[in-house]
Amino acid sequence: MRRLITGLAVATTLVVAAAGCGSSDPSNGTAGNGGPADVTVGVIPIVDVAPIYLGKEKGFFSNRDIELTLETGQGGAAIVPGVLSGQFQFGFSNATSLMVAQARNVPVKVVANGVASTGQPGEDFGGIVVRGDSPIQSAKDLAGRKVAVNTLKNIGDTSVRESVRKAGGDPSTVQFVEIGFPQMPAALEAGQVDAAWVVEPSLAAVRAKGGRVIASNFVDVAPDLTVAVYFTSTKLIQENPDLVNRFVEAMRESLAYADSHPDEVRNVITTYTQIDAATVAALTLPKWPADYNRDSLETLVKFGEQDGLFEGPVDLDKLLP
Repeated sequence: MRRLITGLAVATTLVVAAAGCGSSDPSNGTAGNGGPADVTVGVIPIVDVAPIYLGKEKGFFSNRDIELTLETGQGGAAIVPGVLSGQFQFGFSNATSLMVAQARNVPVKVVANGVASTGQPGEDFGGIVVRGDSPIQSAKDLAGRKVAVNTLKNIGDTSVRESVRKAGGDPSTVQFVEIGFPQMPAALEAGQVDAAWVVEPSLAAVRAKGGRVIASNFVDVAPDLTVAVYFTSTKLIQENPDLVNRFVEAMRESLAYADSHPDEVRNVITTYTQIDAATVAALTLPKWPADYNRDSLETLVKFGEQDGLFEGPVDLDKLLP
């Protein structure tokens, strides 16, 4: 993923440029001929977004006159400017990235839940892993060690620090290294880092090589942590509230369906990722509740403030629907 700060700097330029466009405004998401609304959503090709792919396949969006197109980005930092410019009507991002954006007064707002922790230690879709032969036995032992996260100063290192803190270690001495999720299993195996925070499918890849989960950092942050959400621009909410409402309805139906049909989730994952069927079968799936957990998001704000992630105060009332 790209660094969030870089992405938001680009976002400022893009939103100004979008304001100067002509009468054809892609942010409205309308076909212009009375037909279904053309809606493009920026997503990340990971397990987390399976519900929206499944919802498209099941017709939950077309039933609400939405012609859905899904485009992949490297992460929230790349998707935020796309949403602001109208390239995407909606986007998917981890909650901390949007908190960083909101603290900088970037005009985005959450519209639907995205993905949540299972709440089960050792049985979550993400965790802190080490090699099978590593002397590290718990998060406490990460003090002074190199730990891989996909993006520095974001939800990864914040949640890892909490795992270390809860285990009785000193989180201030952990050395974080930025490595993409797909590259983490190899980096861990080669000894480039002592531990890594991974999510599926990288978690399954590490386990397949004998790696061990020493802590479930999402679970350590808060029970049933809301990890990521779908969002849009405040401009779209003001200009086309009906479209936003229809998208939210379709998204809620998609989340509920995915949460109760794990076999279909595993099948749809193979349609938008390069994950082989054997790995998909071994994945630990997250939870997809229809509603976000505000208490858990308030905890993320507290840890983000503690770690100095935000340039200003985070106002959850402005960020959340």
